[in-house]
Amino acid sequence: MKNKALRRLISGLSLSLVSVTLFCFFPNAAFAQQDSSGFKLKTVVVDAGHGRMSNGTWRGASGDYSQESKVTLAVALKLRDSIQKEIPSLNVVMTRTTDDDVLWQKRADIANENKGQLFISLHCNSLSDRIVRGKNGKRIRVPDHSGKGVLLLVYVYRRVNEQEAAIRENEFEDKDYKENTELNPSDPASIILLNAFKDKYRKQSLQFANLVNDEFVNTDGRRSEGVREQSVLVLARSGMPAVLVEMGYINNPEEERYLNSEEGQAQIVATIVRALKEYKKEVEQTTAVGN
Repeated sequence: MKNKALRRLISGLSLSLVSVTLFCFFPNAAFAQQDSSGFKLKTVVVDAGHGRMSNGTWRGASGDYSQESKVTLAVALKLRDSIQKEIPSLNVVMTRTTDDDVLWQKRADIANENKGQLFISLHCNSLSDRIVRGKNGKRIRVPDHSGKGVLLLVYVYRRVNEQEAAIRENEFEDKDYKENTELNPSDPASIILLNAFKDKYRKQSLQFANLVNDEFVNTDGRRSEGVREQSVLVLARSGMPAVLVEMGYINNPEEERYLNSEEGQAQIVATIVRALKEYKKEVEQTTAVGN
């Protein structure tokens, strides 16, 4: 490889990925302890899904009396405050702190510009109306309130160009690399580097998503639809591990009450913070293996 900066990046990342594998097989190994020179999780981006558009309409799902946009903002603000209290070493970046909607492109830009290391997007789920036949055989729409539980979404890598652009913006801080090297899609070195970052992000996204899911199920006793990989625009454009949390079905009356209650929101926040603490410990221990 001609470019030294590129070689350093690939070498360092390869070692990091090897460390991830070692940690998966030896999670309690003595060598996997915190090292002050290793990776530190410093910046988390909290994204309150949707918002109110300039024409006054609310984006997102709705229930009998509440809007997804308002629920996600309420939980996001509580999550920010809890992280600052429980994990004071973490910097929390918010994509919105008011009712006003923020375009998904801007949300990703905020995350990348602030060098986020984990993107947490909060949403409420909903089911479409069912089509049934009435007494006269006429097809009618009826609400479907059967949805229940949480769902964790991780980006499945289909929008390759957007993901690679995000990686370039958020990861390649090496001055020599920026000035002397272009990520040429036909260059084997560039392909290796980008694929390594994408693989690392996917694994860490799944790692955090599974931690959150386990906390919801095993600690809170919530029903869960599991962790799924899905093409989501805001996750695709964020150059970091990213997870979308569907906190519950807002069009299910029981879940709507839970999502709007102080108790429910506090429980959701506590669940995510517990998972975040564990994730921080794991990724910092993993990188310490190679030091």
